[in-house]
Amino acid sequence: MEFFTTYRNTLEATLNKLDLAKVEQAADWLREARDEGRQIFVCGNGGSAMTASHFVTDIVKGASFGRDKRFRAMALTDSLGTLTAYSNDVSYECVFVEQLKNFANPGDVVIAISGSGNSPNVLRALEYANSIGCKTIAMTGRDGGKLAPLAQVNILAAEPHMGRIEDVHMIVCHMLGYSFMDREMAKA
Repeated sequence: MEFFTTYRNTLEATLNKLDLAKVEQAADWLREARDEGRQIFVCGNGGSAMTASHFVTDIVKGASFGRDKRFRAMALTDSLGTLTAYSNDVSYECVFVEQLKNFANPGDVVIAISGSGNSPNVLRALEYANSIGCKTIAMTGRDGGKLAPLAQVNILAAEPHMGRIEDVHMIVCHMLGYSFMDREMAKA
């Protein structure tokens, strides 16, 4: 029981350190992107890839279905053929940036998720997104790594444990998605 209590208590402490003003800024940018018909791109590796896919599902279906204003979002992690072709033929570092070169435009939103903040393919994606005038958001852990200073908004899970970092990132994604599903439905 001690392990589970400690895990929960440490997760709660990490959540309590979360800068909600940055989460709100991210929600504002997502709302603007939706309202202006801009695209949202999300990427990450491993567990962060799954968080990216989950988040996109939540906003493309849950926050869009049956509504006049709909999200145009893509998880850059979801095209297995594209990912493996670039990985095999070029390098794994380019799997996200090359997709952005096909689809991203100035004013779009790019969300990069990395627990360590040091994934080379995620770093390249944010560097490119910044260079063309996208709005950039990072979700990082630990000290933010190299990714935090690249993002215009960095949402930090200030915790060394990867599981709890990923827990916080998923909770932030649910906060963002459900701010459109629950909060906006209450206003209607």
